[in-house]
Amino acid sequence: MGRRGADVIVDYLVQQRVPYLVGVCGHGILGLLDAAYDRRADIETISTHDERIAGFIADAYYRVSGRPIATYTSCGPGSVNIVMAIAGAMFDSSAMLAITGNVPTSQFNRGPFQESGKYFQGDFPGVIRSYVKRSFQAVRPEMLPLMLSQAFALMTSGRPGPVNIDVPLNVFVEDVGDEVAVPLWRPDAVAAPAPSPEALRRVAELLGEAERPVIVAGNGAMAPRARTLVRELAARLRIPVVTTPLGKGVLDERDDLCLGPTGRNGTYAANKAARTADVILALGTRFDDRATSSWIPGVTFSIPPTRLIHVDIDPQEIGRNYPPTLAVIADTAELAAGLLGLVTPDDVPAERRAAWLTETVAWKRQWEADLAVRQADPAVPIRPDRLVAELQRVLPDDANVLADVGIHHNWLLQQLAAPPAGRLLQAWGFASMGFGVGGVIGAKLAAPGSPALTVCGDGCFLMHANAVATAVEHDVPAVWVVWNNSGYGSIRGQQATFFGADREIATRFRRTSTGELYSTDISAIGRAMGADGARIDSPDEIADAVEAAIKSERPTVLDIRVDASVAAPGTGSWDLPPLPGPVPDYGW
Repeated sequence: MGRRGADVIVDYLVQQRVPYLVGVCGHGILGLLDAAYDRRADIETISTHDERIAGFIADAYYRVSGRPIATYTSCGPGSVNIVMAIAGAMFDSSAMLAITGNVPTSQFNRGPFQESGKYFQGDFPGVIRSYVKRSFQAVRPEMLPLMLSQAFALMTSGRPGPVNIDVPLNVFVEDVGDEVAVPLWRPDAVAAPAPSPEALRRVAELLGEAERPVIVAGNGAMAPRARTLVRELAARLRIPVVTTPLGKGVLDERDDLCLGPTGRNGTYAANKAARTADVILALGTRFDDRATSSWIPGVTFSIPPTRLIHVDIDPQEIGRNYPPTLAVIADTAELAAGLLGLVTPDDVPAERRAAWLTETVAWKRQWEADLAVRQADPAVPIRPDRLVAELQRVLPDDANVLADVGIHHNWLLQQLAAPPAGRLLQAWGFASMGFGVGGVIGAKLAAPGSPALTVCGDGCFLMHANAVATAVEHDVPAVWVVWNNSGYGSIRGQQATFFGADREIATRFRRTSTGELYSTDISAIGRAMGADGARIDSPDEIADAVEAAIKSERPTVLDIRVDASVAAPGTGSWDLPPLPGPVPDYGW
């Protein structure tokens, strides 16, 4: 054979310094795997046991490292299965290259095995189009070079996101000759969009006039340069910072300027400051329903009368949910850098700003004192607040922690401070269950010198437990902290809220014959796959077990039995129209 289409793809990945190719085999992707065999010294191929896990690994890898990796899946169910993980990456602005195999072009429209062809031949791009920045389909190998370059440019330019290249089986193995040139993508050649001098002047003017300013830092502020500049900006202007859930960790949460996340499971200080502010500088957020208490006026935000400066790199998000006084289409880092070059500490109204800061810090101290009482509870089953406090006590500053989807996420968002030199990663917009179960592997691969730990529910873990086997096979020392409460606790809570506590159905794990709650021995699952595993029933055991798991450098599953009857303090709300959300029960 000469140089094949698959060789073009793998060679390009190596040239772009992509370290991993992650996925599940199938007949439609065999040609790509053969090319990967030839370059196995340059790019590692990781085989997972479920395509979604591959997608979650790629998602978390990008969020920690800032560099995309590639996934591979076969035609039909293989590629359809990864769509859930890709959709999560799209909603949360995470980049990956999803390479999907398709049926041979000579069989298009003939209805061969696993063709998506009801309305258009070989139509996997039609399946995935809502969940990627773009889907390319190469029906000839000569099309691959330009597509690869365009895909890499699109993934990381502007608002990051996943891109798909769909490749029919024959295109992988057909010869393209040795002279095919692939235009290399250079990320360093692209300048992020910056605000105009007039926009900067107007932002500075509005902030200077404010008596109760607040910075709302979203996911767009989480890139390393943006985080550094936003921290410097808040400190110079003495403006308190609240975050969206995805922006949690932009500031060190021990800093008095950082009031925590907003929304239905935000902190008291963050929600109160956000709704009390007279000017808000919003950086890289789309103001979604959960971060805003379903836009209910006066619960999390009061826009208007609060004046909003909305800064985002994506024009579609500007003014989507709140009318801005000033809209700026720009990269958060560029906006912060421009303001730092324009505003000096002498421009800050010190006396007015001091009074506002004293007030916001008092709210933060009140919240911390009340939480401390809950977090000291020695009860068994373990109280959720106590579990979070014990985790906090032993997490290294550089840990990468993943919060999977479920009731546990409410407590982590509200009460766990993000590691100041690490990250707290979450599946937010699409909320794909399994993000943490699989993503913890990607986080560890991206930062092998830092601990990687996920907190996931028993329901979520049981959906995706195969990720543990992948970690064992590839010697990835990830830690799974399983919040075992015998059910889908988040939905059970909503069921009780909206329809009544006595109307439980399909939200707890019970034996049909007896009605008794059922709990799988999750630690045994971990051990059966070759990982370490332990069951924890007492709050006094948590810290030692987590610390030992991190230090062991072994894949470890901790099965922690948690009281399902305890609710987190309600500082915000969340409507499911026409069902009205619960009234906050803290601070009102």
